[in-house]
Amino acid sequence: MSRSDLIPPSPDYAEAHAANEADIDGAEPFDLFGQWLIDARAKEPNDPNAMTVATVDADGMPDARMVLLKDFDLRGFVFYTNTQSAKGRQILSAHKAALLFHWKSLRRQVRIRGAVELVSEAEADEYFATRARNSQIGAWASEQSRPLESRFALERRVAEFGLKFGIGSVPRPPHWTGFRIVPSAMEFWRDKPFRLHDRLKFERAGDGWVKSRLYP
Repeated sequence: MSRSDLIPPSPDYAEAHAANEADIDGAEPFDLFGQWLIDARAKEPNDPNAMTVATVDADGMPDARMVLLKDFDLRGFVFYTNTQSAKGRQILSAHKAALLFHWKSLRRQVRIRGAVELVSEAEADEYFATRARNSQIGAWASEQSRPLESRFALERRVAEFGLKFGIGSVPRPPHWTGFRIVPSAMEFWRDKPFRLHDRLKFERAGDGWVKSRLYP
């Protein structure tokens, strides 16, 4: 297989980057992220809210995995998980994390770093209640990140909790909640011709942000 078989033809950059340059220069970080997420929902075929969550363990070894963004506002970016999972334990230990959104169809990415806090009990309960019943049962049945002796063992636990909760509502497990990443820095990247990409960084300064451009 030749190199040309692996690398797709160059895109028509004039068409791919027809957006007004002011959409990145004039925006504030949360407004810009919100607009880019709307664009991603229109263009990305699968999970436009998918993001990488990066953490570190007790030895300083990094970990990364994909999760789904479930909410964001001026307070930060929220996802939900089992707090006894590897990522849950690492976040509760370090109280810091980094996020990465990559929207391939738009040729854009956003990097976010910051402290992490738990969402309120009310927020966690409200979101859990919106989940499909099978997903609620799964949250009880899965001992996330722990060794699993067989697929049958997981299916047995799903059946056990299904019987336990019968046909009534399923309460939120005490070990399942949301984390909110409160950004201290947000960087927006947009593909441009000849690798002269746009990189715009926002760093928190008190109640506001300091904005700067970076070399690509």
